Amino acid sequence: MPLSGTDRSARTTVFAPRLDALLRDHRGEDVFRLDADTVGVAGPGLTDRILAARPATEHERPTFKPLHGRSIHRTEASHVMRAIGRDVRTALRKPVPGNVDLGGEWPHVGHVHLRDLILGADPYRLRVLMDRTLELTPKLTWTVIAVGAALPGALRPGAPVTEIAGLTADAANYSDRRYAMGLYRRAAAPVCFTVSTLVASAYWLGAPFDEDTPNDHILYEAVRLLPPSWNILRNASPEYPALDARIGAGDDVLLLPLLSHRDPALWDDPDEFRPERWATLDPDDHPGYLPFGHASERCWGRHMVMPLAGMLLDLLRAEGMTVDPGQTTAKVPLAGLLGVDKVRLVRRP
Repeated sequence: MPLSGTDRSARTTVFAPRLDALLRDHRGEDVFRLDADTVGVAGPGLTDRILAARPATEHERPTFKPLHGRSIHRTEASHVMRAIGRDVRTALRKPVPGNVDLGGEWPHVGHVHLRDLILGADPYRLRVLMDRTLELTPKLTWTVIAVGAALPGALRPGAPVTEIAGLTADAANYSDRRYAMGLYRRAAAPVCFTVSTLVASAYWLGAPFDEDTPNDHILYEAVRLLPPSWNILRNASPEYPALDARIGAGDDVLLLPLLSHRDPALWDDPDEFRPERWATLDPDDHPGYLPFGHASERCWGRHMVMPLAGMLLDLLRAEGMTVDPGQTTAKVPLAGLLGVDKVRLVRRP
């Protein structure tokens, strides 16, 4: 779909066919059937009621679902997230490098920069788990983890590494090392993936930005149009048919911020990149706006994603970066993390 603005008008965002079909066929609908045992929900009122009806189960939590057959209890998940949160804050306090080159193909360039900034002190067997190619298949990810866990020379307690890496030092055997490395990837990789994808999407949708437009307005608008967490799954549960008769007892529910973020009943000019709208809107309570989940269970990574994305925007804006004028099309693949792929950023002449 075409984008507004002087330099944006020539850009076209091409959604994967299934995403395009959702936007074409179901935008503005409250409830609709996706298949024999799955109901899609995009209406803000019903979405609120469903997400408030019960907490997410361990199998519905994307980051902390069971790992190698082990349940990840909320106390352990909280411990892991506090560790990566402290690592992010440490990275944000580092001096801004004077010779960083962030030109090239995004989100890859941004991902590598964040990996090195946050996790650069960690051993290779851990940093390799941040490689974006591991997203191709879960089997590839777990093969790399298995190899790393089998290598000699386990991390010593007290080694000068990140806190999230330090959590792997107590692993006493192969099974524990494999589990600890899996947690490292589950917690650290989404931070780098999400931030770099968000910034790539923001540049594709909105660059060049007005000088007086705040970073947070740019980011709120980017995650509205391309929410990284574009769907929220809730497995069949007796609470849901009681909320709406169109949901059957055996139906899974797929909540779709992808649709509610572009609902014409909720947004003026819903397909337009308009960061100025956030001067008067509250991202925490606007109906249907769920870039970081529901108020009853916010994404723990929110307070890492926004500062890191703002830091990258500061660097890019200071260097006068924009989308390569020769690039007129970017694809949004069907993936767990929604965003544009292979956006070329260059310095403005």
